[in-house]
Amino acid sequence: MANYKIEIDETFDVPRNRVFALFADHERFGKLLGAPVKRIRDSDQADPNGLGSIRKIGIGPIGLEETVITFEPGTLIEYTISSMSPIRNHLGRIRFDDAANGRTRVQYTISFDDIVPFTGKLVSSALDQGIRKGIRRVPKLA
Repeated sequence: MANYKIEIDETFDVPRNRVFALFADHERFGKLLGAPVKRIRDSDQADPNGLGSIRKIGIGPIGLEETVITFEPGTLIEYTISSMSPIRNHLGRIRFDDAANGRTRVQYTISFDDIVPFTGKLVSSALDQGIRKGIRRVPKLA
């Protein structure tokens, strides 16, 4: 079993509250990724996309579910895969910080272990490319 980590560190000319709102909203997050995403369980907190909410990424049985495990408005979102998956020990972490001149710094990391040898490399590459491509849409979508 191999460990994988994706690290993305970007700064945007968009206020932090707007960037956070984009990443926090499950459906808008799907537009960022370019994949269908739907909230299938609301959080019992004030924000339906918050702590304990579950989103499904993908279509039909091909999709997987992610559960929000940390939700600190404006600052931090953490989530984990909560359905069957070819990976385990998954943790997605998105941190939001103010940067100079009203800009926003986003530090996005994903870590996981593969279950089947060599699948982790494929999953890691696909996730890394997809998120990097999508994150370029932040200024337009936020």
